[in-house]
Amino acid sequence: MTATTPKHVVVGTAGHIDHGKTSLVKALTGIDTDRLPEEKARGITIDLGFAFLEEPDGLTVEIVDVPGHERFVKNMLAGVGGIDLAMLVIAADEGVMPQTREHLAICSLLHIKTGLIALTKIDLVEPDWLELVKDDVRGAVRETFLEAAPILPVSAKTGEGLAELRAAVRGLAGGVPPRGTDQLPRLPIDRVFTVKGFGTVVTGTLAAGALAVDERVEAYPRGLQAKIRGLQTHGRPVTAARAGQRTAINLQGLERAAIDRGDVVGLPGTLVSSLLVDGTLELLKDAPRAVKSRTRLRFHVGTSEIMARALLLDRGELEPGASGLVRFRLESPLIALPGDRFVVRSYSPIVTIGGGTLLDIDPPRFKRKTPALVAHLELLQTGSPEAILEEHVRHVGAAGIRLAALAGRVPFGPERLRGLLDTLQKERRVLAVDRDWFIHPDSAARLRALALQALEAFHRANPLKPGMSREELRGRAGAVDERVFAFLLTALDAEGAVKTDRDKVRLASHEVRLSPDQQRVLDRLEEDFLRADAAPPSAEEALGRAGLGGDEEHELFQVLVQAGTLVRVKDSLYFHARALETIQTRVVALLQDRKEIGPGDIKDLLGISRKYAIPLLEFFDQRRVTTRVGERRILRAG
Repeated sequence: MTATTPKHVVVGTAGHIDHGKTSLVKALTGIDTDRLPEEKARGITIDLGFAFLEEPDGLTVEIVDVPGHERFVKNMLAGVGGIDLAMLVIAADEGVMPQTREHLAICSLLHIKTGLIALTKIDLVEPDWLELVKDDVRGAVRETFLEAAPILPVSAKTGEGLAELRAAVRGLAGGVPPRGTDQLPRLPIDRVFTVKGFGTVVTGTLAAGALAVDERVEAYPRGLQAKIRGLQTHGRPVTAARAGQRTAINLQGLERAAIDRGDVVGLPGTLVSSLLVDGTLELLKDAPRAVKSRTRLRFHVGTSEIMARALLLDRGELEPGASGLVRFRLESPLIALPGDRFVVRSYSPIVTIGGGTLLDIDPPRFKRKTPALVAHLELLQTGSPEAILEEHVRHVGAAGIRLAALAGRVPFGPERLRGLLDTLQKERRVLAVDRDWFIHPDSAARLRALALQALEAFHRANPLKPGMSREELRGRAGAVDERVFAFLLTALDAEGAVKTDRDKVRLASHEVRLSPDQQRVLDRLEEDFLRADAAPPSAEEALGRAGLGGDEEHELFQVLVQAGTLVRVKDSLYFHARALETIQTRVVALLQDRKEIGPGDIKDLLGISRKYAIPLLEFFDQRRVTTRVGERRILRAG
């Protein structure tokens, strides 16, 4: 690592109240993280505090100081979700206490991989006692991620051990892998306040991606958009912030009252608001009781706390120490991504009982406890990246899904997502409706079957109609998105299954077949209109003379209309196509001779009444044969 490649690592304190977490952070960094007047007055940490260490090699250690009192564990959870390393703080004069164990359990449930143990207040105890406490601590962290972690005695009061502690933090931080850049930007908000002259400011640890000044962002789940007016890290203005940094964002256009802790800042339209999520749930071995289906719990993800009902999917109840698949029905919207870890606490008494991993933040609406739902989640839990992505595309169904919407539902960043989609397309496991819209082959096959069945049924019921309207067929196929429907028709046309003529679709095998009697009626209708020339009968009159009742909607009359034999000139006025061509030729010749004509000229030319003359002139205007100038017509130029 060099000074040109800065690295940011987040360290979170953990431990019992009054074990010296805040004093230790101040001794290490010179920053007092107790900022609230009530914290100063009571001498305890109530809310999250923040400090940092800047090392000469470009490493910045962001420190989140959490409250230790049991009443403020929810505040502790709001700060511990984005940390890379845990610093478990235990006072040498008291040893392991209840909140020590709960905070350690929370860090384990969040899958924090590494950390260290700071044994504080060593100035208050004798060396022999210190050794006994060390043994006690070793027993408490056995079979946890801190089992092999260093135990570092330290005194914030005398300074003893501080250099060794800082060196240990620096060493562990150097081994933390950098956060990936190929991720959707997300900043879970842990503080909201106003700064005079600047407006609303939110802070949090940028969990993923990067944000820049002047970028437009959205505050989820409220759907409020704003512009980043300014960014700060460690109290200094920056033009951009990246994953792992403690970041303050000045949001232009948002009121302080519009957002709160637990909301998430991200790019517009990228994240998903959920009231139903599926995942694994692991109960702690010392959880006070089993969890039954519909148990009400406190659900913590990122900086949010949401009440939820746990719906067990693969068993009747979940015993302490066991794990299972669970659906959470949330009482407020959640913003998260698959792969996020969560912690659950019992409703009453309020104690941490377990945690798990989110598998699906927009789950398909299977019935609970169905084998299909369990199989779906097991695939998301253990499947290959390609299989997981294919599963998500499969379960959006016939509507397909846009790339932007898909990105907020899968545990992959945008670049990797595009690469996986390319692979799946080559293998024909996903179909591209267009560059940014995708559908699963199973869904496309169902749409194909529905469309062909609808056309078959339509042709049986309407043998004399040449085809079904596109919109009616789209409705019969499930009212899918127009782009998906166009993709479907293109595919059906390419394979020779259907034919499309303007707004009508028919099976390629369909032909209008008339009985001898129907053909005789059709011939008589056509002859009637052809003979009538420029003064055609109404549909009712022509059908009546052919021995039938009805109007222009009569199926036999429509056969002539659909074939183009009869042309609708206006409302219920139809002319024979050959008659219209003859009339047009005569009108053009008259205009060439006179340069302009009016309705009276047409009446005289064709021997018809105004009833036909006016519609004919308007029809030729629409055909771009003539142009209207006042009450007269001239030939259209060109």
